[in-house]
Parts: sequence; structure tokens; C-alpha cells
Amino acid sequence: MSKGNVSRFQMVTIAVALLITAFIVLVLIGVVTHSPASVLIECLLSEEIQFAIRLSIITSVISTLLCILVAVPVAYALARYTFPGKSLMNMVMDIPMALPPLVAGVGLLLFFGVSPIGKSLDAMGLAFVFTPLGIIVAQFFVNLPYMLRVTRSTFQSINPRYEHVAKTLGCTDAQAFWRVTLPMSSNGLLAGSVITWSKGIGEFGAALMLAGATRMKTETLPLSLFLNMSTGKLEYAISAATILIVISIISLYVFERYSGATHVY
Repeated sequence: MSKGNVSRFQMVTIAVALLITAFIVLVLIGVVTHSPASVLIECLLSEEIQFAIRLSIITSVISTLLCILVAVPVAYALARYTFPGKSLMNMVMDIPMALPPLVAGVGLLLFFGVSPIGKSLDAMGLAFVFTPLGIIVAQFFVNLPYMLRVTRSTFQSINPRYEHVAKTLGCTDAQAFWRVTLPMSSNGLLAGSVITWSKGIGEFGAALMLAGATRMKTETLPLSLFLNMSTGKLEYAISAATILIVISIISLYVFERYSGATHVY
């Protein structure tokens, strides 16, 4: 009897998993196959979508590089050292991940638009409001916590003994990090970078609030989808959505393939 109950329970859980999987697949297929292939290709080759693709790639690559430059030293400190305020720092750095993107965008808009720091930067020629620079900042602010979590988890999964051995052989702390820890964390860093880039290229709410949605100026793929849906250009919106779906699938595959023991928790 117990064996039969377990079997039925397994069947129910697997069935639910299959139903959810089928639902997700059907939704995505519905987007990709809504327009004829010829219309989809025509839209993909249009000047507007090509501009959105270029801007999305440029801004997301730059913001991802900034996330890597910041996340690596910060995550290493959080993974290896104990210092006053560490728990508070962990919590504060996770706040952008918990905030609705629109709220993050409002905060960024006020900071770079009306605060003394924002006005000073604008006077120096660094304008972030309604410019592509604002897109980069919005992507960086929202996605940095994801890169931090993946990188920190990667460093925590590496036994500190490897670094201790390197130091006994004459390496300094920095040399042990560069020669031992960083190479051993390459898969985790690659997985984190890819998923951060994917989230950056799909960032909408914060980028909309800070950079606005101006055609052929601050029009990334998510903003292009929004603008074209708002004006009834469904085929163009679906073209942008299709590209984002493909990027998401490829990014998730790379993340699952190379993340290994790295977990975002």
C-alpha cells in the first residue's frame, strides 16, 4: 500500500512539472510563431530593430563588465573575510534585487537628476537622464546583486586551503587570488557573467525611468517592444520579443552548463 502511494505521489509531482513545462513552452512558441517567418525577418532587418539590437548589446556588455569589476573584489571579501558590518553590507547589496525595477528607476532618476552629485556630473558632461548612459547605470544597479551572489557562491565553493598552500610557497594574498582562486572560479564567473548580461539586455523598468523611451536614441530591445506594442506595431514588438527569448534560452543553457556547484540562494 505504501509503495503504491509513493508511486502515485511521484506520478502527480511529475505530471505537475510536465504541465508547467508545457505551459511555458506553449507561451514562448505562441510568441515566436505569431507572425509569418517572412514578416518576422523583415522586421528584424528594419533600421529600428537593428538599432535596438546594437544599443542593447553595447549597453549590456558595458554594464556587465562593470558588474564583474565590482563583484569580483566585493564577493571575495564577503566570501573570505569577517569584518564589522558584513551582514548589513550583504543585506544592502541585495536591496536592488528585491526592489521593483520601476522603484529603482525612480531612485536613480532622482539621484542623477536633482541631487547635487547628479547636477555636478551633468555639469561635467556626464548626463545620465534620458541618455544611453542612463541605460548602462540602470542595468548595472539592478543586476549587480545577481553577479555578486553568483560570484560569492563560487568563491565560497573553493577550499581556502589552496590559497594557504600558495602562500606557503611564497605568494602574497593578491598573487594567491590571481594564480589560484580566480582560475578555479572561471566557470562560475562565466556563468554569472552570461546570466548578468542576459538580465541586462532585458532590463526595462529602471532603464525606462532613467533613460526614457525615445526611438532611435534610448531604444533597447525591451523598450522597442514597449514602444511598438503601445503604437500597435505588433510585428515589430514580436520581433524584439523573439530576440529576447532566444537570448534568454541561450544564456540559461550556458548558466546551467558552466555554473557547476555554483548556486544562487
